[in-house]
Amino acid sequence: MRRHKGFSLLEILVAFAVMAIALTIVLRIFGSGVNAAVVSEEYMLATQIAESLMARTGVETPLQVGETNGVEGNRFYWRIRITRVAGPPVNQARFKSQQQETPPGLELLAVNVRVNWGEDALRQRWLELDNLKLFREQAPL
Repeated sequence: MRRHKGFSLLEILVAFAVMAIALTIVLRIFGSGVNAAVVSEEYMLATQIAESLMARTGVETPLQVGETNGVEGNRFYWRIRITRVAGPPVNQARFKSQQQETPPGLELLAVNVRVNWGEDALRQRWLELDNLKLFREQAPL
């Protein structure tokens, strides 16, 4: 009787099944890595936008109590909210010696910058930055 050399059909099917499972696992790992890179890039861009808006507030745009909205790159929706901060001014001890509660013309403002992005409500992401800025009211001329 002659022996056949080679693989049986069952051995080939098992090999293909093992290969398919291994490829599925590898593709999922690469897919999640690419997804994480995209999300990381979006957070980086949102952080740059928020930091830029925070730096411009009070320099290029007036430091006024209220809210401003806008869009950057048709993807990132931003909001700047400026509110008054109740409480003592910075370095209160210096002004107590002069018997003053508040330095004249100075006001402490809270600046909140929020950047939203995402395709739909389920995948909505956001980033928020908060800062305090000291504002000096201009004396009328």
